[in-house]
Amino acid sequence: MNEPLPPDAPGPPDPPAEPDAPGASDAGLGEPDEPDTLALADESAESLGVEAPPVESTSEPAPLTREGLAQLRARPTYVFFGVLAGVALLLDIASKAWAEVVLSARTLDDPSIVLIDDHLLFTLAYNRGGAWGLLHDASEAIRRPFFLGVSLLAIAFIVSLYSRLAPGQRALKWGLPLVLGGALGNLSDRIIRSSVVDFIDYRADWIEAMNRGIAKLYKTWTITDHWPTFNVADIFICIGVGLMAVDMITSRRKHAEPGAKPAPDAAAPEPEGLPAAPPPAEAAAPSAERTT
Repeated sequence: MNEPLPPDAPGPPDPPAEPDAPGASDAGLGEPDEPDTLALADESAESLGVEAPPVESTSEPAPLTREGLAQLRARPTYVFFGVLAGVALLLDIASKAWAEVVLSARTLDDPSIVLIDDHLLFTLAYNRGGAWGLLHDASEAIRRPFFLGVSLLAIAFIVSLYSRLAPGQRALKWGLPLVLGGALGNLSDRIIRSSVVDFIDYRADWIEAMNRGIAKLYKTWTITDHWPTFNVADIFICIGVGLMAVDMITSRRKHAEPGAKPAPDAAAPEPEGLPAAPPPAEAAAPSAERTT
């Protein structure tokens, strides 16, 4: 028989609390789960007006493909541009120096060096005007500023056009520096001598036939089998202009082909295989409303 406990005696200890059964929180039994830490951080950032930092991609960018490397190598560079233009300029200056030294020493009875009889000769001449004697009889105050201005504008146009070349424009890649080298060669003559040194003398029957056809339209046109005397700079300019015409024709054909795709941006060729950039944090879908 148990004796009654006094009123101030401590009662029996409480039984230990049993852990909540799995799924008790979802069924509304027991204590609620702890709030999601990331969700609270997002809500705190939104309440403070601070944008959450974007998620950084842990994957490394893939290396450039062969096609991307080929595009980078084919892109025109100013090193190539300057070297080719410099070579053309040096060849022109050297040939003119040789012509003045060698051909000026010849006599009036035999002023030329014959390479091909009745067709190709070396004869020293000085051209104060432009092609076909343009402004040859004009005063120095008109002729000199005109040709200097035209030459400077042509050089500026060539440099600006080269800076916008695409990797596939190979004809212009070679043509523009050749034109620049020739233009600089003739410009240096006009600055130093006020005239251009010419020494290549060419004659042919087809030139006479061409002049006869022009004379039918212009009665004052001179009929001759002689092409105006020219120099190495003129040769480079003609080759460069021809390459520019080739590029123009091939570009039109490429655009005219059905289903032709536009050329990629040459300034920033994007290699294939790079991972897609992750979406910014503000573009993510809004989280669902949480209920307590």
